[in-house]
Amino acid sequence: MANRYLIVIDMQNDFVDGALGTPEAQAIAPALVDAARAFDGELIFTLDTHGENYLATQEGEHLPVPHCIKGTPGWELIPALAELQRERQARAFEKPTFGSTALAHYLARRNAEEPIESIELVGVCTDICVVSNALLIKAALPEVPVSVDPALCAGVTPEAHEAALATMRSCQVELLG
Repeated sequence: MANRYLIVIDMQNDFVDGALGTPEAQAIAPALVDAARAFDGELIFTLDTHGENYLATQEGEHLPVPHCIKGTPGWELIPALAELQRERQARAFEKPTFGSTALAHYLARRNAEEPIESIELVGVCTDICVVSNALLIKAALPEVPVSVDPALCAGVTPEAHEAALATMRSCQVELLG
């Protein structure tokens, strides 16, 4: 297996067809599942993870829509990806905020053991969690090729998706496709 990573960002029920679901997220899900299934390398998932007190948090004050409450069906990966995670025994990083420093640190440790060939990110939301994780990873591993597949990402809106892609391109994250 190549020393490559596919990071699937927050493909949870609440972001696909739940509380914050969008037609764009629903549209990318089948192709994203196919890409994850076919990926030759380490598959990693992130899980947006909040507690019952979500509305009392700073994020909850700015986005007053309870979502991804740990232990609820909305917090779980979409069924096809949940099955794939179990089959591949893939890691999942719970994150209480947009980006996962634990994920960036994990990748940096792995790169110190054996140089990483590439890291690709896919998922939702392009303009919040995908861009946050891409920039954290690029900052931690400036010499590792980091890429995003725009066709396998969805933003809060199509305009926000495009703006996030422009930001990532400016920060030397390669856009595939």
